[in-house]
Amino acid sequence: MADTQTISVALGRFDDLLARGLRGLIEDDEQLELVAQDVAVTQLPTVLRGRRPHVAIVDAARLRTPAEVRTLSARHSATHLLLLADRPTSVESAQLLAFGAAACLAKSTQSRDVLNAIHLASRGMQLAPRDSGGLARGTGLLTAREVDVLSGLQRRRSNSQIAAELHVSVETVRTHARHIYRKLGVASRRELLGPSTLGGDSRQRR
Repeated sequence: MADTQTISVALGRFDDLLARGLRGLIEDDEQLELVAQDVAVTQLPTVLRGRRPHVAIVDAARLRTPAEVRTLSARHSATHLLLLADRPTSVESAQLLAFGAAACLAKSTQSRDVLNAIHLASRGMQLAPRDSGGLARGTGLLTAREVDVLSGLQRRRSNSQIAAELHVSVETVRTHARHIYRKLGVASRRELLGPSTLGGDSRQRR
């Protein structure tokens, strides 16, 4: 029975207090088995390949870029990534979901909700962000091509650079970008990346 199957969990590196709480949470649930802990982001690929946990809990703040989630999800599809962040916005959560994360929760999330997320993630379910002012529950995920374009946007590539990398027209990139903004609940590239990212350089849009 799927409901009684042991769920293996790998725990990334967190600040000591939070790490202790997460370890206790996992160890107190008889359905969960902690197979690795205090795993640095650089060690994640090796651990996921060797241990193949059902769920890996990762500190989003330790990722160099959200695109790392995409790489991990693609290369280790047997493991579902549950990310914990300080105060994730709807847009940040949706970006990480688009890259393949099962969920992105605030580190202040109550224990029972973290446990619920682990169990749901182990079944291959995604938890859409709940935000009364932002994304609606069940917002459609990005297509594979939209994820490619989003990756280029987050690497601060111009539309023409993204078009060249993906071998499509600039207008196609613009169309995908509009779809991305709509799905992620933002109005523009500036809002997607944050006000300090573009530095007012309009050349990024070309």
